[in-house]
Amino acid sequence: MDEKSSQVPLLSRKQDTSGYGGGYSKKKPILLTSAKWILRVAMWVIFVAWASFIFLFPSDFVSGLYNKWLLLSDGTLFGYTGSIFMLFSAPILVLAFLATAYIVLVGEETIEGNEISRRQPPRFRLWTFPVLVDGPFGVVSAAEMIGIFLFTAYVAWAVSVEIVKNSQFVSLLHLPSREKSVFMLELTGLRMGLIGLFCLGFLFLPVARGSILLRLIDIPFEHAVRYHVWLGHLTMLLFTLHGLFYVIGWTIDGRLIHELLEWDNIGVANLPGVIALVAGILMWVTSLPGVRRINFELFFYTHQLYIVFVVGLALHVGDFLFCFAAGGIFLFMLDRFLRFCQSKRTVNVLSARSFPCGTLELVLSKPANLHYNSLGWIFLRVRELSWLQWHPFSVSSSPLDGKHHIAILIKVLGDWTEKLEKSISIMSEKGQQPYSEITASVEGPYGHESPYHLMYENLILIAGGIGISPFLAILSDILHRIKDGKPCLPKNVLIIWAVKTSIELPLLSTVGIDSNFPSFSDSLNLEIKTYVTRESEPSLEEGKSTEPVNSAVFRASKKCGMSVLVGTGNIVWSGLYVIASTLGLVITVALLDIHYINPYNVDYWWYKGLLFIVCMVASVILFGGAVIGLWHFWEIKNSVRDEFDEKLTNGNPQENEPKIDKNYGKEQYLSTVRYGQRPEFKEIFEKSAEKWGMVDIGVIVCGPSTLQKSVAKECRTQNLRRRGNMAIFHFNSHSFDL
Repeated sequence: MDEKSSQVPLLSRKQDTSGYGGGYSKKKPILLTSAKWILRVAMWVIFVAWASFIFLFPSDFVSGLYNKWLLLSDGTLFGYTGSIFMLFSAPILVLAFLATAYIVLVGEETIEGNEISRRQPPRFRLWTFPVLVDGPFGVVSAAEMIGIFLFTAYVAWAVSVEIVKNSQFVSLLHLPSREKSVFMLELTGLRMGLIGLFCLGFLFLPVARGSILLRLIDIPFEHAVRYHVWLGHLTMLLFTLHGLFYVIGWTIDGRLIHELLEWDNIGVANLPGVIALVAGILMWVTSLPGVRRINFELFFYTHQLYIVFVVGLALHVGDFLFCFAAGGIFLFMLDRFLRFCQSKRTVNVLSARSFPCGTLELVLSKPANLHYNSLGWIFLRVRELSWLQWHPFSVSSSPLDGKHHIAILIKVLGDWTEKLEKSISIMSEKGQQPYSEITASVEGPYGHESPYHLMYENLILIAGGIGISPFLAILSDILHRIKDGKPCLPKNVLIIWAVKTSIELPLLSTVGIDSNFPSFSDSLNLEIKTYVTRESEPSLEEGKSTEPVNSAVFRASKKCGMSVLVGTGNIVWSGLYVIASTLGLVITVALLDIHYINPYNVDYWWYKGLLFIVCMVASVILFGGAVIGLWHFWEIKNSVRDEFDEKLTNGNPQENEPKIDKNYGKEQYLSTVRYGQRPEFKEIFEKSAEKWGMVDIGVIVCGPSTLQKSVAKECRTQNLRRRGNMAIFHFNSHSFDL
């Protein structure tokens, strides 16, 4: 539904596995095109209508329509709760339903040939044009800037309108000035809380990692988490003001303690709201950059208070007010339960290595039918180190490296990674072990719906230190496609890698460019420039073979690969999971209303809010769990079938897999190594533009925020200075910033 999602991926999964290299397809069926167009229009209409209703809600006209809608629902089965849910939460879920059908159709359609993409003239894209570089938001694209502007405009509009309405209403009351002031404070606090509820409806959407909505707009979780951070600051600011205005008013009136501890049955219950606000403020404070960087564990564990926050909010406002934000929370609950089910699987560690530069490599087992792309991420938990800590790592292997494994590189930087390095060292000292002593759990893989590195004919990959990890996967993916004769658009690839010391250079050789891909130069112009920033000249060890300090290879036990139960996996099962759980929520709430709430006249706000939360949890576990069970059996059936087919074809299901025990460090492929220098992006970009001509150049950066800002600033500068016959630089960040 945005510019990125409207770009058709060059490669569908069907093509990825077909192995042909023509890249051309039959003409798209009219029925398929019409169905996609209808779904796209329907999604836009629903989204625009929903967003407009929220934006204009403070106006008298829209609030009048809202009140009329509530009157129509009086006496119906679901009552006010159902009416508010239909207006503010149901549109999000309907969009998820339609998105499922849309992604299925896109995945089934055949793709136009590569030559068509080449013939398109270069053009700017909102998502890849950096507008702001230095500021509190980091690097902000034009599309993100539009979103920030709209949210800022909404909050400013809503607050100003509500304050004017409150002032007009209070002025009509014949009360002493002191009581008017207190009443004005309470009304303002009430309006701040309502606006905060609308923002809360968006807050949980970006952190639903495998959400169908994120897949629809092709925004991966590592990008979406930034929006969660921004929305979190805005939401907690509004809720804090909500509580602060009430506290000031109650203090002036001399009833602060009484009001804080009050728990009314009819109306808002104050004490649960106080508990929820305290939990929210703790999460907010510990998520600030300074606190988070100093003590990540404090941030991580404190953030688990979101459960207290959500339950406390439901008890505070009751079921019908909770429905203002229930849609986004429900989608997050769906994702969280699916992640829980996937993480219950113990995953085989096929090999573990420790390099002299303080980098670890883990190769994990996965089933053949678990798909990912080279720009993917996984979350890893090692139970021997912590039962609660999950850490994100970018994938360093290409899907074409093998069907049954996935690799990640880990930089030893903190306590958790130091413990992991020590465990690998101990296993290496014990010698050959039948099975790994590391018990891993995995969530993911997550990432872009389409491999956008294959959407550019010209690529500049810029890495800082361990940021080379995803580019190893990209390079391997491109080389495999060329070797196998599969469609592959990139023809010019420039890798810029900045490292502190030359001891890190052997990491680049893990791809095995010379040995595994001996003849690619006719199809790919590859150039690698490495900058060693803290050494003025090559060391005496330069050019020598560099083996891992510690390494261990393990035998894989059967049925211990990663689980396919992930939101970014099979779209049909993901969609059925969302649909079944939503229908389950409607059914459980209806049964509760028919057999309990309506017959017994249950009208306690806090109690009905608690029951609504229970219905949400029950629908996810019971109805969604049933789909997950079927999904799991489908995985087992497919795995058995794939294993049988591979045995018939190869005699051994993993006979044709690349060897995990790669010959690291035996060859070097470094075009240029410069010592005591840092990359001059102005010079690099200008030479690339002059060399490649009037083309789209995809710039992907993975590294610290300073590197991202430097690259984004140069992309913006080059694009603003551009003339009609010059290249356009498209900035893409592949960094997980928490």
